[in-house]
Amino acid sequence: MSNVYEINKSDKRIRVVFSCGGTGGHIYPAISIADCIKSKYHNAEILFVGSKRGMEKRLVEAAGYKIETIDIQGFTRKLTLSNIKTAVKAMTSVSKAKKLISKFMPDVIIGTGGYASWAAVRAGEKMGIPTLIHEQNAYPGMTTRKLAKSADKVCLSYEESKKYFTETKGEIILTGNPVSPKLYSYEYDLNRAEMGISRDKIFVLSFGGSLGASCINDNVLNTVGKLLESKPDLIYRHVAGKRDYERCVALASKFGLDKYPNFQLYEYMYDLPKQMAAADVVISRAGAITITEAAFLGKATVLIPSPNVAENHQFKNALVLEKSKAAVMIEEKNLNPSVLYDTVIELVNDGKKRASLSENIKKFASERAVENIVTEALGLVK
Repeated sequence: MSNVYEINKSDKRIRVVFSCGGTGGHIYPAISIADCIKSKYHNAEILFVGSKRGMEKRLVEAAGYKIETIDIQGFTRKLTLSNIKTAVKAMTSVSKAKKLISKFMPDVIIGTGGYASWAAVRAGEKMGIPTLIHEQNAYPGMTTRKLAKSADKVCLSYEESKKYFTETKGEIILTGNPVSPKLYSYEYDLNRAEMGISRDKIFVLSFGGSLGASCINDNVLNTVGKLLESKPDLIYRHVAGKRDYERCVALASKFGLDKYPNFQLYEYMYDLPKQMAAADVVISRAGAITITEAAFLGKATVLIPSPNVAENHQFKNALVLEKSKAAVMIEEKNLNPSVLYDTVIELVNDGKKRASLSENIKKFASERAVENIVTEALGLVK
């Protein structure tokens, strides 16, 4: 694979504000875009604007960027007192964002979603600063839909998303979802060799997100023993997540899973994308980042969308892939050990189906997504 960034350093001074937050699904794409800009313009100055409540401060600072926070929060699904406070904060946050932006004076503002992106993008629009927004999910979030009415450009990851934007000021561009540059260095055979996994063994990897998902944990631990009895050479690794790990250790012991040397249970997997690259089957939630990485790596994937996310967007992400025969979806309400076993054992036994899913999911990956987004954003700079 070619490197994601074409290194062509420029002395041009450029200032960019990124506005994102809430979840990693909105934050990591922004960081990837920022990294690409820095790779091209060594004099680029970048500022992130986010909320005080989300994980953006920790992730952005860990990536080496400065972030300013404002007091803003997301709406809940029900009519509550909290939503009234949210509406007030949404209005006052724009004026606060204006003060931050007026000090930094960016050439362009890029919003990558989440309620935290509202204030800075709206402030930029009012100040006459060019704005671009990027949507990672198949079903665009409420903030993105509202901002699209006045943003100068709207970048999408799915063709299916276009139908939700009937009122837009700027051009709609299909760019795909940016991926971390580290994925370009991962290769199936090389990574398996590093991990000591021979090519003739099937490797299944499952996880439920950084914090874990008890529903997925319970079903995996109830299923893996039967899988390993059926396929003793199968390698199975599961990431339980920090908040559920101790319970899962006890559950694994109860089910006698310690007798299977090919099964490993993790609290957290720091090299998760690298492990994904080496896997034959991946079982996960249906967040935008996970799907993008699975598509880029060409993984046969079983998606179990979380029903507890805003506007059920994970189900909508998974449904797009299922309809394209690019992934297998199991809704959480239908998930049980029997269904999980039947789904996994079929993929383990059927190399042709794995290959078909791999080829189909690759169609949802764009190697040049991050480059395309940067090109569109910097094309707005006057």
